[in-house]
Amino acid sequence: MKTPLRQAQDRLFKQVDVFTAHPYFGNPLAVVIDGSELDDAAMLRFAQWTNLSETTFLLPPTDPAADYRVRIFTPGGELPFAGHPTIGSCHAWLQAGGKPKAPGQVVQQCGAGLVPLRREGTRLAFAAPPLKRSAPSPALLAKVAGALGLKAQQVIAAQVLDNGPVWFGLLLEDADAVLALTPDHRALKELGVKAGVAGVPSVHDTSLLIGRSNREARAFGNRPAVPLDDGAKIDLEVRAFAEPIGVQEDPVTGSLNAGLAEWLIADGHMPARYLAAQGQCLGRAGRVHIERDAEGRIWVGGDAVTCVDGRVAL
Repeated sequence: MKTPLRQAQDRLFKQVDVFTAHPYFGNPLAVVIDGSELDDAAMLRFAQWTNLSETTFLLPPTDPAADYRVRIFTPGGELPFAGHPTIGSCHAWLQAGGKPKAPGQVVQQCGAGLVPLRREGTRLAFAAPPLKRSAPSPALLAKVAGALGLKAQQVIAAQVLDNGPVWFGLLLEDADAVLALTPDHRALKELGVKAGVAGVPSVHDTSLLIGRSNREARAFGNRPAVPLDDGAKIDLEVRAFAEPIGVQEDPVTGSLNAGLAEWLIADGHMPARYLAAQGQCLGRAGRVHIERDAEGRIWVGGDAVTCVDGRVAL
C-alpha cells in the first residue's frame, strides 16, 4: 500500500546570491525559511528540484546557545557544513525578521556544531570551523595534478584540507595558471577528489575581470566575459572542481576558502588579511574576504543579496 503524499504548505522562501554585492555574480542558494515538519526525503527532493549546489532549511535550534538551526542539502545528500549556505542562510534569517540573542553576533547550529557569525556592516563573516590537514602522498598528488593538466613545477604546495567537506588543495605558481586550467573531470571523479586550486596574481590588477592584455585574451579566450569591474584588488584567485559530488566547477566556495586560508596563512603563503576572487571562469565575480583576528581565528566574509523572495508550496 502506497503512503499518501503529505499535504504541501506555503512556506516563506528566498533565493540568495552569496559572496557578491551584485545580484547574479555570486553563488546562488535556495533557503526555505521554515523547514518544520519536513522529513529528510522531502528536503532532498526539493534540493534536487532546485538543482542548485545547495538548498537550506531553517529550523528552531535545539542548542540553547544557537539562534537558529540549518540543514544543508546538495542534490546528492546532506552536508554537515558549507560556507556559502552559512552566509546565505544567516542573511535570509535576518531578513525574515530573525533576532540574534547577542548583539552583533549570530550563532548558527548545523550538523558540524555551532558556527559563530559576525556582522560587518552589510557583510557577514563566519568563523572557520576547525581544520584537519595533511600532506598528500606523492602518488596521489601526481594523479591529481595530471587530472588538472598541471606539470609538477607548477605546483608550489599541496595539502588535504578537511573542515567537514574534504578538499585537495593546491597552490599554483600564479593566478594565470589557475585560470588556464581545463581539468579532466572524469579523472577527478574516478580519483574521488574535490580539487581546490589557488594562485597569487603576478601583478595586482584591479581589472582582472575585464580588459586583460591581448596575450591573456588569447590564452583565456574561451572564458565567458564577466561584465563587472568592481575595482577590487585581488590577492588570491581560486577555483573549485567537485565532480565527485556532481559539480564540475563551483562558482564560489566558502568551505574551500576557509580551509585554504587556515593553511596558506599558517604556512606564510598569504597575509593575515586578504581578498580572494572565485568564479571568473563561469562568468561570476565572487569576492571572499579573509581575516585572521588577534586570537588567531580565521573569519570568512562575504556579501549576500536576495534575488527571489516569496513563498513555496512544500
